[in-house]
Amino acid sequence: MDLNNVFKNNEKWIKNKLATDSNYFEELGKGQNPDLLFIGCSDSRVTAEDLMGLGPGEVFVHRNIANMVVGTDANGMSVVNYAVTHLEVKHVVVCGHFACGGVKAAMQSADLGVLNGWLRNIRDVYRMHREELNAIEYEDKKYDRLVELNVQEQCVNLIKTAAVQKAYRDRGLKVHGWVFDVHTGKLIDLKINFEKYLKDIMEIYHLD
Repeated sequence: MDLNNVFKNNEKWIKNKLATDSNYFEELGKGQNPDLLFIGCSDSRVTAEDLMGLGPGEVFVHRNIANMVVGTDANGMSVVNYAVTHLEVKHVVVCGHFACGGVKAAMQSADLGVLNGWLRNIRDVYRMHREELNAIEYEDKKYDRLVELNVQEQCVNLIKTAAVQKAYRDRGLKVHGWVFDVHTGKLIDLKINFEKYLKDIMEIYHLD
């Protein structure tokens, strides 16, 4: 990749935006008011705004390996708190994707160095659902199902946070779990039952 082309592409992008709306960047500079926080994977094939057909200012994005929501991750928790408490987004989406390298790596018996601590969170998901996963004959199907279960558990992790609980109580914030199928381009709604999970965990994780 010639990085000079990136700057050339940027100039073309500016011209195209201004040709459509001469005030585009002036409006962009006034601030943001997104309705959606998107927590996705860092995978280079998954572009949050593009796959949803959204543009600048419409979605607040956080990405990490395997779209994790980890309570001890100050970066991720700061994003959640800022988006939910200060930007007052109406929806929080955890979006995984099939053929996820992070999920596949977590299923391998290998020392991956600094990644071990991060991938342990995915291995915990496998441990919690090992009976279901071990019953799946084909490895690719097993990976795909773990992707879905990982999204589910990261949604639960979101529901455990005080910021999300308070926003749900005060203004009806919703948490969603999606999967992006890299083979077809389709977004799949896992239809996470937010209220059910919240009810199930409130005895222990009631923080608001």
